[in-house]
Amino acid sequence: MPREQYQTKLEELRDDVLYMSEVVAERLRMGLDALEQQDAELGEKVITGDAEINDLYLELEGQCTDLIALQQPVAGDLRFIAASFKIITDLERIADLATNLGEYAKAADREVFPDVDVQRIGDDTLDMLEEAMAAYAESDPDQCYAVAEADDEIDAACEAASDLVVRDLIERDDLRAAGDGDNDDDTEATMQNVSRLLLTIRDLERVGDHAVNIAARSLYMIENDDELLY
Repeated sequence: MPREQYQTKLEELRDDVLYMSEVVAERLRMGLDALEQQDAELGEKVITGDAEINDLYLELEGQCTDLIALQQPVAGDLRFIAASFKIITDLERIADLATNLGEYAKAADREVFPDVDVQRIGDDTLDMLEEAMAAYAESDPDQCYAVAEADDEIDAACEAASDLVVRDLIERDDLRAAGDGDNDDDTEATMQNVSRLLLTIRDLERVGDHAVNIAARSLYMIENDDELLY
């Protein structure tokens, strides 16, 4: 393959990875909206849309494999292709987590723990994803570090939210034991909603972790620096 054609293939790969990230970010936003609005129909759209993302992943995996097998890239080009392959893996997993949000939205029947701001946590993880992909697109090491730093705030927010839910649940259980709480049917419904809320918090924390992975792979691609890899 002539050098110009090879460079075009590399540019196409970058563009396609960025396109996949836009689709994944859109699905994550839809999942958050479905949760906020308790919109089962929108949640179902997120779930059924996962097939498109899986197809994108397989297509990009093939592009990465062909470039490595047929062109035998070295140095910077090899790091770029390897980073792209790892990044699409993280994107596919974020899409799976968005699908989880769609499932939770379909199952939720009422709002619980309004003091837990799931939407703010979700918005912050979306910002992390977009910044990580900007670091990849623009080869910006500073943005890579910024994403890693933002993850500490996400982890703290998720831990605080989970602690709040658990403390509140304990208080409700104490009231119920004293005869001042919900009946058995209400308690079962509350427990199901609490479980979904804790899973939602966990999944959003994982989105942040995948955004850090993307930033880490981008930094390695840019500067051959594995500081953020873990």
